[in-house]
Order: sequence, then structure tokens, then C-alpha cells
Amino acid sequence: MGDGWQRAKRITSAAFRPVRGRDLSLHAAAITFYGAIAVVPVALLAIWLTALVAGADRVRRLTSYAVEALPTAIGAPRAVEALVDAGVELTPLLALASLLPASLYGEGLRRAFVSVAAPRSDEHLVGWRGRLLLLPLLAPAPALLLSILLALPLTTRLVRQGGWLGVLGVVLSFLGVWLVLTPVLVWVFRVVGPASPDWLSTLGVGSFTAANLSGFLHGFVLFASLPLDLGVPFGGFDDIGAGVAVILWLYLFHVIVLAGYSATLALSHWRTKRLTPTPPG
Repeated sequence: MGDGWQRAKRITSAAFRPVRGRDLSLHAAAITFYGAIAVVPVALLAIWLTALVAGADRVRRLTSYAVEALPTAIGAPRAVEALVDAGVELTPLLALASLLPASLYGEGLRRAFVSVAAPRSDEHLVGWRGRLLLLPLLAPAPALLLSILLALPLTTRLVRQGGWLGVLGVVLSFLGVWLVLTPVLVWVFRVVGPASPDWLSTLGVGSFTAANLSGFLHGFVLFASLPLDLGVPFGGFDDIGAGVAVILWLYLFHVIVLAGYSATLALSHWRTKRLTPTPPG
């Protein structure tokens, strides 16, 4: 038991070595700032592209299952419904206008990753590199989003039935989000980040991070269903309390992303040292 604990401590310490001495919370907060600006434009573009591929009526019909299943405590169904309507009705001109704020997410990720992977880096055009490297993710966005939407009728029906069928619905939903997030994180860790860790390390840790994020997102849905008065700390302004709660969860989301990136770098470095032959001496 003692040896296992020491081994676990060594692995954890090695995984977080790239962020040691750096303010992880501050970097996560910085990504959250960029993400708060970009999250709606990114969602609008993904919905718009999916509607172009699958049809606006089909997207509305499939997302209606999520709208009906979401908890109403912080107004999530109303917000999602409005977002979907705006996304499917987006015009090409408005989509083009959304690209700039959407790409800011890539800038935030790149800046934070540079500070973790190469804190003394003199890389130029860091922000623009991050923006441009994130945009290719829009290409598979319809396939990724549609794969989740097609599973919604089944998963929401199972959750409503409750019992073990409800548990099965949550498990299937978790697996679906996990599979969708895995290629996204692999691209973000390998391409958007400046260090280019090896593919095996990126796939392994990226998939593990995606599983944690999937569970985290489902935890947020559970949190939103709790009978909490989020406006109490803000003088009774419920909308402000709900907005702060969303930002807080978005911040914790990025803490997990940065931790996953750090672990990816550590594993890639370890594998490189292990596979590099020692020169005869």
C-alpha cells in the first residue's frame, strides 16, 4: 500500500512538473476570459454548419430533446433554445462576423500553453497563431455535433424513465461526449499548443482529459438542477448569480484542460527520454 501511494505521488508530481512554479489558476482564468467571449460565437458557427449539412428543421427537432431534459433552475432550456434558433438562422455574413470572436478561444489557449510549455519563449504572433490553428476544428464540427444530437432522443428517453435505465442513459451520454471531445483535445494539445507532444501521449492523455471533462459537464447539469438560490450573494439578482455560476464552471473546465496539457507534455518528455538511445560513454 505504501509503495503504491509513493508511486502515485511520483506520477502525479511528474504530470504537473510543466506547471510547477506557474500560476495555474491565473492561466485558467485567462483562458476563461477568452472563452467567455468565444463560447457563443463558436456554438453559433457549429450549429449553423450542422444545419447546413443536416437541415435546420432536423437540428431544431433533435435539440428539442435536450431543451426538454435540461433543468430549468438557471434558465438553461430557454438559453439553449434561443442559441439554437440564432444558430440555424445565421446568415453567411453574420457567420463571417462570428469568426473573429470565435477564434479568440484559440488565442487564449495558445497563450496559456506557451506559458506552460515554454515560459521564456520569444514566439511572435502568439495570438494569431492560436486563432488560425483553432479554426480547422470548425470543419468536423457538424459531424461531431450531429453525433451527439442523434443520440439525444435515446439518452433523454432513458433518463426520463429513471432507475437503471436512467443510469444507462447518463452513461451513454457520458460516452458520447467523451468520444466527441477526444479528437478536439488531441488537436488542441498537439496543434494549438506550441510543444507538439508525440501522438501517442497526446491521444492517451487527451482521451483521459476528455473523459474528465465529459463527467464535469454532466456534473454541471446536475448542479443546475439543484434548488439553489444563486442570486443570494448578489443582492437577489438571479441572472447575475446564474452568469457567475456558468463562468465559475467554465473556469474549472479550463483548469482541467491545462492540467491535461501539462500531463501530456510530461508523458511525451518521459517517452522521448526513454526511446532516445544513450550515447556510449
